[in-house]
Amino acid sequence: MSKFTSTFKSIKWKKYINYIAIAIVTIVLGALSMGGALPQSTLYLLEKIAISIILAVSLSLVVGFLGELSLGHAGFMCVGAYLGGKISAVIASTALGNGIVTLIISLIVGGICAGACGFIVGLPALRLKGDYLAIVTLAFGEIVKVIFQNSSEKSFGGPIGLPTPRFDKQYLFIVAFLVVLLTLAVIQNLIKSKHGRAITAIRDNEIAARATGINVTKYKLMGFIIAAVFAGFAGVLFSYSQNNVSSATFDYNYSIEILVMVVLGGMGSINGSIISATLITFLNVQLQNVLKGDLAVLKDLIYALILIVLVIYNNAPALKGFREKYNLRNLWHKIFKPKHDPAKVRDDAARWDVVPTKIAMDEVLSTDIVIDNVGDNSADIGERGGNK
Repeated sequence: MSKFTSTFKSIKWKKYINYIAIAIVTIVLGALSMGGALPQSTLYLLEKIAISIILAVSLSLVVGFLGELSLGHAGFMCVGAYLGGKISAVIASTALGNGIVTLIISLIVGGICAGACGFIVGLPALRLKGDYLAIVTLAFGEIVKVIFQNSSEKSFGGPIGLPTPRFDKQYLFIVAFLVVLLTLAVIQNLIKSKHGRAITAIRDNEIAARATGINVTKYKLMGFIIAAVFAGFAGVLFSYSQNNVSSATFDYNYSIEILVMVVLGGMGSINGSIISATLITFLNVQLQNVLKGDLAVLKDLIYALILIVLVIYNNAPALKGFREKYNLRNLWHKIFKPKHDPAKVRDDAARWDVVPTKIAMDEVLSTDIVIDNVGDNSADIGERGGNK
């Protein structure tokens, strides 16, 4: 029992707080969903939040940790949505039906196809930097959208979109949050490994990283492909959350919205990306539900104003003191970790009179040191004295 307790205490739970939080949310909401306690609007919101978290965390690998500006994340999502949705539509008409096996196969196909596109685009494009890379990735997203939009109706639906099977709403968000846990496991372990240290070294100083022997092209391409694969996963889940996939959904505005999630959450902060993706998705869905009819035109305006306020709050130098004083971490410490009160200082538990020893300290201090051959020594001293 003591070994188990010591092992339990030695675990650094801070590293796993996001896993634990998402797992608890999934279990609790999954139980409520199976019991029929969650309305359809809440189930749809949970699906959107899970998809946004996957997109934000995967893009954070490229933008936050690798330091490259990519605006084509919606393009990779579009590839996963169309190709994974097409596979699901084909398999759903067979004996397998529209079950979990079909969903897993569609995820694998959509992720592999998006990763392949990430390799094809990333190999030449990652030799570019800054605005040039952003333009190339943005162009890739637009090209993918136009290709699917101009496809035939028999292949990918053309302008009217691709009809896809809708997965059961009671269970789809559970699968989506399991994919979120997979995304966190892969990306966080990658960042904590030697490969992750190489990736962050490239972000900090590419010239120094290249001088130390790091294969810059290899690690750039690795981060780009991994991010594209998980964007493909998000696209497949998106296709399962809809009855029809339209290429117009995956325009450059969607890529910028994903980028905003990463920036608001903090560059290189996975937990920040999770929180930011949740809040932005919740805000977007609520504005769509509240602003209807003639007021629908105000949705984008209010949404943009709120994002501007958040960006100013997170980055304005004049608000730095306010942010440091009133952030969530300080609030948590004030509530659950009260300040040290000098009046309640306890006695030192390690003082000498309470230290367990085999003998009392008084005996140690009063013990005389006796030399074994004292008699012989005294005799020798006496003889020497007599001789003198």
